[in-house]
Amino acid sequence: MKVFGSSGTRGVANDELTPEFVLKIAKAAGTVWRSDRVALARDTRATGDMLADAAASGLASIGADVDRLGIVPTPGAQAYAEREGIPALMITASHNPPEYNGVKLIGEDGIELAVGSLERIEEKFLTEAFEEVRWSETGHSHHIEDARDWYVSQLLEHIDTETIADTNMTVAIDPGHGAGSLTSPEFFRRLGCEVITANSQPDGHFPGRNPEPVPKNLRDLGRLVESTGADVGIAHDGDADRAIFYDENGDYIEGDATLAALAAAQLEPGDAVVSAVNVSQRLVDVARETGSTLELTPIGSTNIITRIRGLQDRNVSVPVAGEGNGGIFFPNYRLTRDGAYTAAKFLELLVDRTASEVVEPYSGYYNIRTNISYTTDAEHDALLSAAEQAAKESDAELNTRDGYRLDFGDAWVLARPSGTEPMVRIYAEARERHRAEELSREMEDALRTAKASV
Repeated sequence: MKVFGSSGTRGVANDELTPEFVLKIAKAAGTVWRSDRVALARDTRATGDMLADAAASGLASIGADVDRLGIVPTPGAQAYAEREGIPALMITASHNPPEYNGVKLIGEDGIELAVGSLERIEEKFLTEAFEEVRWSETGHSHHIEDARDWYVSQLLEHIDTETIADTNMTVAIDPGHGAGSLTSPEFFRRLGCEVITANSQPDGHFPGRNPEPVPKNLRDLGRLVESTGADVGIAHDGDADRAIFYDENGDYIEGDATLAALAAAQLEPGDAVVSAVNVSQRLVDVARETGSTLELTPIGSTNIITRIRGLQDRNVSVPVAGEGNGGIFFPNYRLTRDGAYTAAKFLELLVDRTASEVVEPYSGYYNIRTNISYTTDAEHDALLSAAEQAAKESDAELNTRDGYRLDFGDAWVLARPSGTEPMVRIYAEARERHRAEELSREMEDALRTAKASV
């Protein structure tokens, strides 16, 4: 049984992810941590209280006192863990639909746990080798009333507030009824912005939109920006560790374009930028233009964090990292994805330009995505063998960290097995549509031919 994925564990609440399951995770984590205090936070999901209570019980049973932060964005819980020097447990399913919930585990440095630490906790979970204490040594809960206010205040300390305030920007914010509803509007008001909101009432049923900040869920935000003349629109996922933007015309900005613009503003020659293996050509081009090195990892924030730490251990500067889904790291601030901080850094780029002007250099890229499903292990193996053979026969630069990515300099194609569904995904991207279509079609034809031969 695999308990933890690339970003914690998730499932349908009270079905796959039960209070008993969370209780065991808390016991396992507490046993490995051996900390006498643990922070506990949650997002707005309807099952958050129930699962947080289970986690608090599990932590108390192994002798840990619990700092209960209440509803706080994941980056807020991480900031608190770093400040206090204690580990933290976050009840959240991030961008998943309302019926889901999950658990993220955070180290005493405020950073999501590395794979090795998760494996040790998983072993305790599976063997139930918990170190419960005697009744007289059990832990107690303490409610921390100012966790959200402190999180907003420390954000302000790391942003050029004076410059942003002088621009008198109007910002439209859609926190999607998630944890950011209780922090981001206040944060941007304190930055000196005029703030208008949509879906900003914390509600774990997510009545206005689903938590994932993708275009089909963000029509309200686009209309709000267009109708009010706002300078920019900002959307979060359920735990507010991601930020997605709309420009001043109410048009959606692709997350890959945002990442490229932010990276171009941060990178200098000799720096490294870290992203996942499905990285956009936009970031490839930015790295080349800035004289930086692009480091690719398997998909998932845990993998990106691990690579950043490895580079930092070698004294390599990594000022920015992340993926095109709005989850961006600024390691010099904190090695966390923080939607509010990312949004503020984007506002810094709007001081003398509009949002559309900021991302215009990173428009004109074309993406193709195709899925090929399989029903048997033989079909799965045939699909991956065909991708490997296509890679061997190509003169492109090959990366096999997560599937087979072929880089041609001006374009790329990637074939990788899905981590959640029985299919192999094919991604292709280029500045010319016909080039992206050609690369995607060639890979797809090779894989479908192999599947048909099984």
